[in-house]
Amino acid sequence: MDIVLRDSLILVTTDFDTLNTQWMKDFLNHHSRGMLFLPKAVMVFRNDTLADDRKIFINQLSQHHAAKHDFSHEFFLRSLIKFGNQPIRIELGKQEEPQEIAVNLYAYNSDTVLISLDYPNSWILSYLRSQLEVYVERGTDVSLVLDVSEYKAKARLERALNKRHVLHYQIKYSYNNRFMSKLYSDFAKYSFGSLCKEDEDTQKNNFYAILQCPVGASQSALRDSYKRLAKAYHPDKILQEAPHMVEHYTQKFQLLQEAYSALRA
Repeated sequence: MDIVLRDSLILVTTDFDTLNTQWMKDFLNHHSRGMLFLPKAVMVFRNDTLADDRKIFINQLSQHHAAKHDFSHEFFLRSLIKFGNQPIRIELGKQEEPQEIAVNLYAYNSDTVLISLDYPNSWILSYLRSQLEVYVERGTDVSLVLDVSEYKAKARLERALNKRHVLHYQIKYSYNNRFMSKLYSDFAKYSFGSLCKEDEDTQKNNFYAILQCPVGASQSALRDSYKRLAKAYHPDKILQEAPHMVEHYTQKFQLLQEAYSALRA
């Protein structure tokens, strides 16, 4: 471990073993809402409601660092305390090889999604919590249950899943071939002929959410978002992937086409 004290932050460069110590994981879990995930690093910002936890962490950080480098913990702690209110940036050493983490997705229905890990990983779970906290109904150290009954929650979930790297962890998402059909099952009953039978305003809001645009967005904004998403989810891009991945992209692509066709002037 190396610690560099700068004017604007505390920079901690460490390894996987230290990241997985209990004191590091406790600090992470308490500050998940105040973390910014950067390429190969995380930034933890000051939170006055967690001031005591921060003091405990800085003390443990100093002890660990002093033991590694064989110098006085008390002397280094005084220096760390002077920077105690600054953001703490934690990153892995460049020599660390990426580790693949399996994350499983399961849709109970169109309103509820389970995210689970095969093994506990506080960093991956904290990333997911930081992105989806407002939709989390309950969770453990290896799982989160999300309320995605609103379409903006579904859009938020998809944006969160687009990130595949946290620190030097590489996330591998997996789900069965019914995941997308369950998640968007509300759309199964819709066709252009039946739209007039439903609440038009509610249905339009759903289409805006699928295109990841605010309600009432301009035609140019809808067109730009549709082109971007259609390019990302076109099934031709993943012909070499597993069949359930092709189906996932195909279903998403079809939803995008339906939403854009309904909203296009």
